[in-house]
Amino acid sequence: MSFPDISEIVPHSGPMLLLHRVVAHQEKRTVCEVRPQDSSLFAEADGGVPAWVGLEYMAQAVAAHGGMLAREVGAGPRQGMLLGTRRMRMAVDRFRAGQTLHVAAHRVHASDQMLSFECEIEDAESGERLAEARLSVYVAERLGTR
Repeated sequence: MSFPDISEIVPHSGPMLLLHRVVAHQEKRTVCEVRPQDSSLFAEADGGVPAWVGLEYMAQAVAAHGGMLAREVGAGPRQGMLLGTRRMRMAVDRFRAGQTLHVAAHRVHASDQMLSFECEIEDAESGERLAEARLSVYVAERLGTR
């Protein structure tokens, strides 16, 4: 299956657009790919990225999920805001240069403009879970353009 360019569904641009592409999408779940060494904004000298950046990877996967759903009804990506994180667990201190990650966002609750997602980051090659968290987000009511 072919998915739109990530820049068409996530309301970020330039160096703040950290995800590379959507690799899977369903009604309540979207999985994106990221290569930490390409995140020049956060990459350290050896190309690795601190694990705390994973929270932004997860938030952008949530945005990608919303962007995919909006696209299905002919709308652009909606603006949102990360309100909080619960049960965040990092199994690593950093993501390695050369590593490819899969970042999944699974919607578990939706009430008006408040949504909750279970998110995880896995090593794309081994499937090892490297991070997980539950994100609470607020999505702007009005559909808008970037």
